[in-house]
Amino acid sequence: MDIRAALKEAMSQLRTASVPSHTLAAELLLMHALERDRTWLYTHPEAQMEPQVCEKYFGLIARRASGEPTQYITGKQEFWGLEFRVTPAVLIPRPETEHVMEVALERLGTRGIKIDMKTGAPSPALDIADVGTGSGCLAIALAWELPQAIVVATDTSPEALKVARKNAERHSVANRIKFVETDLLSSICDSSLASAGSSRFDLIVSNPPYVAEREAAQLPREVREHEPHAALFAGPSGVEVYPRLIEQAEGLLRTRGILVLELGHNSLDEVQSMLKMDRTWGDIRVTNDLAGIARVVSAIRME
Repeated sequence: MDIRAALKEAMSQLRTASVPSHTLAAELLLMHALERDRTWLYTHPEAQMEPQVCEKYFGLIARRASGEPTQYITGKQEFWGLEFRVTPAVLIPRPETEHVMEVALERLGTRGIKIDMKTGAPSPALDIADVGTGSGCLAIALAWELPQAIVVATDTSPEALKVARKNAERHSVANRIKFVETDLLSSICDSSLASAGSSRFDLIVSNPPYVAEREAAQLPREVREHEPHAALFAGPSGVEVYPRLIEQAEGLLRTRGILVLELGHNSLDEVQSMLKMDRTWGDIRVTNDLAGIARVVSAIRME
């Protein structure tokens, strides 16, 4: 079977199985099976596939048709221009979470500049926490963008932390990230977890669990049946994690420290109210995603 015929048949199987973006899935899985890029596929449509490669490819297609996400099959996903290893132990990084990165870097402003523009000296170290790190995508992308940053990345899952550590090593930032198994920020009270002998942070970011348990049936089967429920579901309403996270962040951020949180569906009003009710927080801002949905809320610790 040649490349063109294999792709055509795979697309047909995935379309019949009602797989979203079936064309893209068929392409990505063929690239994975052949260890080739998309340009090669479309410049060699008549290349013959070895029988064992063909068998491997349609095995992958069968897994995707059954609902298994493409990213778990290939074991990788891009985020912020970096490739991350992903397994069923971690959520698949999504483009919407890149808004957390954008807001964090924007709100850091001059604090995020790598060198002092007046003296040319390296900027002082930034202490950052990523809560519920999963694959480590936020922690690693921030460490990549901010070479002066020391990052603490927390998660309750030891399996997720193993994945995150491997990703940090892959992108050569493991020496600046401390991975901690804990619930939110509960155990972050040891001054050794931050630089300069301080247990306080300049920036705390999080993409916390925010799906309501009652909404499980509405999720795509790829998410509902394959992604880790502990990283998805927060409780009956979906906002249960935010009060504890905001309270802990209040105690750990320095004055003028920044809190950046990804929002769940219809959670803006409640989360924004939590911040507005406490005079500690100021300059509260909301950022929409490309679909116009409130995706990120950020605030400054004023006192």
